[in-house]
Amino acid sequence: MLTTHDLRAAFARSLSAMYGTEVPAYTTLVEVSTAVNADVMAADPERAERLGRIDRVTAERHGAIRVGTARELRDVAQVFAALGMEPVGFYDLRGDDKASLPIVSTAFRPTTREALAINPFRVFTSVLVTDDRRYFDEALQADLDAFLERRTLFGEEVLSLARRAEAEGGLEDDAAARFLSLATACFELSDEPVDRAWYQRLAAISGVAADIGGVTTTHINHLTPRVLDIDDLYRRMTERGIRMIDEIQGPPRWEGPDVLLRQTSFKALAERRRFREADGSVVDGELSVRFGEVEQRGIALTPPGRDRYDRAIVEIDERSAGLTPAERDEVKRSVWRETWPTDEDGLADAGLAFFEYAPAPGGRLVRSPIVYEDFLPRSAAGIFASNLDNAGTRDTAREGSHRDIEWMAEQLGRTVHDPMALYAAQQQASLDAATAALGLPTIDGGTR
Repeated sequence: MLTTHDLRAAFARSLSAMYGTEVPAYTTLVEVSTAVNADVMAADPERAERLGRIDRVTAERHGAIRVGTARELRDVAQVFAALGMEPVGFYDLRGDDKASLPIVSTAFRPTTREALAINPFRVFTSVLVTDDRRYFDEALQADLDAFLERRTLFGEEVLSLARRAEAEGGLEDDAAARFLSLATACFELSDEPVDRAWYQRLAAISGVAADIGGVTTTHINHLTPRVLDIDDLYRRMTERGIRMIDEIQGPPRWEGPDVLLRQTSFKALAERRRFREADGSVVDGELSVRFGEVEQRGIALTPPGRDRYDRAIVEIDERSAGLTPAERDEVKRSVWRETWPTDEDGLADAGLAFFEYAPAPGGRLVRSPIVYEDFLPRSAAGIFASNLDNAGTRDTAREGSHRDIEWMAEQLGRTVHDPMALYAAQQQASLDAATAALGLPTIDGGTR
């Protein structure tokens, strides 16, 4: 019997092996990440494992996929439920003019401390907003909805096995092997010819819209290893001749504690695809839609901490308008030094970050940071946009359509967890256990 946790770990390995075959540069990215992590571990073991054991960090992956409809979103949620992964958070990637994309997203991941420790595989999952008039007029929406309605991304056999795995907490060996094979195949890049005219019609709006709605299947868009020094990785990948995007998204490198998430990627590579022309002929061509992302995770911030982070990002934008990526990075560091405490004590004392607590001799509580397990919509949109051939078009004079976490939950038919509530519960549970062990009164951690 493979439990849901066993299935999750096995699926992450299967997907990684498949993606490495399809995108060899991903294998290079994993090799470089592993080498960087080993060097950080050798130089400073305590810092290396401050946000998780090195075996977890090195094995850690997150993936990204894109679907077109609420039906497809429900189906993929069922597949991930078989792996012990639940929807967490809501991300609207339509907001920023420069990196605006016609999608909203959630992340499927384990939600308990114990499950995350076993295997923290997570998948950032986006769905098209086909009724957003800033992107799709009435005629294009009708054609796109009809195209999406005709396709089936997840067959009944894989969904039936997924329902069984969710209900029973796993699958026996033969059924597990079949499920893993079918589930992995759902995310392979199809060799089916792409209708060139239809794809180009969508690509004129957004490369992401074309990647989702211009083909009859879905695929893994990227797999992301976790690295302990993303700046060193960026340098090493560049030295290997791999073209990276212009900057590292998220917080800067600085002398204080890492918070939230830093991300970068190599540029989307041209991949061979077959195209069907208007006359029915099939010819070879290329598309560049899949890239190699990498991440460095930091400490989870409380709501006051997140508010401070968001204000700092706005200030960075204002002070770095028109600057180069290198100059912008210097602005980031200056703003960070003005904004944040330089150590974990300062973060904890100001109630800006989440921590776990454990009992120590002498009736003391010792603190360790809770790692940020989720995503940043601006960083995700920035990386997606950096890997598109063009920015597409958007009519800002027209109205968008409403989407929020309640909409996502209704479409899924499942609870979409608030990540802040998960971190607060993890912090409070540790405080309750530690104070009970020490015979102390219960402490209400609140957001601190």
